Amino acid sequence: MRRLLACLITASMLSAQQEIVFRAESNLIVVNVTVRDSSGRPIEGLKKEDFQLFEDDKPQQISVFELQKLGTDPLPAISVPAATPAAPKTEPTEPAAEKPQTKDKRLMVLFFDFSGMPVAEQVRSQDAAVKFLESQMTSSDLVSLMTFSNDLRLVQDFTADRAALVTAIRAFRTGEGTDLAATGDAPTEEEEDDGNILFSADDSEFNLFNTDRKLGALEAAARQLAAYPEKKALVYFSSGVSKTGTENHSQLRATINAAVKANVAIYALDARGLVPSAPAGDASKAAPSGKDLFSGLSMKKERDKFHDQQETLYSLAADTGGKALLDSNDLTTGIRQAQRDINTYYLLGYYSTNPAPDGRFRKIRVRLSPSLKAKLDYRPGYYAPKLWNKFTSEDKERQLEEALQLGNPATELPIALEVNYFRMEKGQFFVPIAVKIPGSEIVLAKKGGTEQAELDFLGQVRDAKNRVQGSVRDTIRVKLSAENAALLAERQLQYDTGFSLAPGQYRLKFLARENSTGKMGAFETQFTVPDFGATNDSVHMSTVVWSNQREPLTAEIGAAEKSKKALARHPLITGNHKLAPSITRVYRRNQRLYVYFEVYDPAKATEGPSVAASLALYRGKQKAFESSPVRLSQFTPHRGETLAFQFQAALAQLKPGSYTAQINVIDEQGRRFTYSRAPLVLRD
Repeated sequence: MRRLLACLITASMLSAQQEIVFRAESNLIVVNVTVRDSSGRPIEGLKKEDFQLFEDDKPQQISVFELQKLGTDPLPAISVPAATPAAPKTEPTEPAAEKPQTKDKRLMVLFFDFSGMPVAEQVRSQDAAVKFLESQMTSSDLVSLMTFSNDLRLVQDFTADRAALVTAIRAFRTGEGTDLAATGDAPTEEEEDDGNILFSADDSEFNLFNTDRKLGALEAAARQLAAYPEKKALVYFSSGVSKTGTENHSQLRATINAAVKANVAIYALDARGLVPSAPAGDASKAAPSGKDLFSGLSMKKERDKFHDQQETLYSLAADTGGKALLDSNDLTTGIRQAQRDINTYYLLGYYSTNPAPDGRFRKIRVRLSPSLKAKLDYRPGYYAPKLWNKFTSEDKERQLEEALQLGNPATELPIALEVNYFRMEKGQFFVPIAVKIPGSEIVLAKKGGTEQAELDFLGQVRDAKNRVQGSVRDTIRVKLSAENAALLAERQLQYDTGFSLAPGQYRLKFLARENSTGKMGAFETQFTVPDFGATNDSVHMSTVVWSNQREPLTAEIGAAEKSKKALARHPLITGNHKLAPSITRVYRRNQRLYVYFEVYDPAKATEGPSVAASLALYRGKQKAFESSPVRLSQFTPHRGETLAFQFQAALAQLKPGSYTAQINVIDEQGRRFTYSRAPLVLRD
């Protein structure tokens, strides 16, 4: 497809009993193999010689062999007394200096995701964990505790001390993280790093309004657990994974791949338990209104939202070899399922005969001697590591091309992405893509009196039949003065491109690579370009662009080739200034809020169309700001029946915090109404 927009990059001014030795210089691959007879019982007593192991159909020598024999009989029940109100708060346990002995032990992690989990569900998940620990834990179990709210914390390393585990769970602060998704506030004094933090989401910008913060925490937990060669079960308590419309599917796959590589099976438990078939919310939510209430559309929307929140839980479990417990009030069932699934198994380790650091998938196959009949269960393979300093220029280019096809997306370089669409003519839309990268991730080198960096960008759009409908490939060289280079860590780099597309459903995959270190980031998402000709009972609108800056085109610090014709047709460019989408929706009080959207094909009377629109900001249930209505009756020149709306709002008078921005649109001649909402965060 023809590219309509030259690619720009601009800077935003926002602020043992048998010890297993691992050799760092060798590629030791660990495979856990469960061997069962026809009745499903584990088979013990096999020897190393009974196994044959292959990687990409090439035989491998088994260097590590061990039987992990696990018991299933629960320990006698205990009852840990609750702490008195006057008892001091239990501090998180410091991580052990040495790993615990894990031979013949079942490793289980109870992971509590408190980010966005209401109090009632926090209590339900904690009660289920305590019940399991007090009455269903076995002598073969070692349990670790992790929590995630602002940060991923190791509360308790692997231990068999049930009393210590129960005490640590009861010391959790009920209500922690309940409003995290909406606040994005910096850690409080009580949340400062105490040495137990394993991962901190970038609240300020990049993971505020999508699922990446949760998935990133799970990926970090899997990498932490990779130090243990045994099988691990991570029991993930959450209230579903909410979506905001532009999720990075690459992060989901990266999390799954990290878990598979680390031999971690995720057991996702929905702490909401059994809910009505059409959840309508509780007293904290306003009752549904309008025609959707009578058509059943409001209930359908709520149900679809609920299913979307459970979809990611199911994917995490199914693709890592675990199971998801959905719509059940007995969360202990899910923990016991993880316990039952890890039975006696064999631990096999080999040093791969393929040392190439090419990042490709290596297929693993294990089989027994022909005289033995049994069912084997093991992971199907792993992704090889990638070493940037070994790459030639051809290797670097091939890496980008293969990254579009491989199922192992890179997430070392954080990126955020926004997709918009604007109708340019009947049946044809311009779809601008904005990509943001934190300046702190860019490595500069001094050349000719300036600080310079080089970034590669590669993007591809495929339709519902997996046909390529658009692609982009650019190398951008950034040049900064010494003054601006010193401030780069506080800025964001934004890259813009676009595609010309017809109505339909599409999948976008976008890659960015910083060429000094080779760090690469990937973003995958699905989007729909609407067919306005298929319906005439609603207001036809473009997406709404929320921005905090209008900047001159001369402010670019790096650019690809430009097309004056393309720039002239770009909806977000007026004269010599461009409206830069605020992808992460984080604003400062000294900035202005800019809004742009278009309305198409409004109803016309004798005097022409008449469409009114207004902007409102809500903090919770309170309206914090409302603009005067803007009414348009003249079409935009050379754009057919298009009305272009623009709003500006000063933010200095608003209090810092989380807001919901809403655009209200009324087609007065056609007697039609619609609105669009977006979350945003305001800071000092």
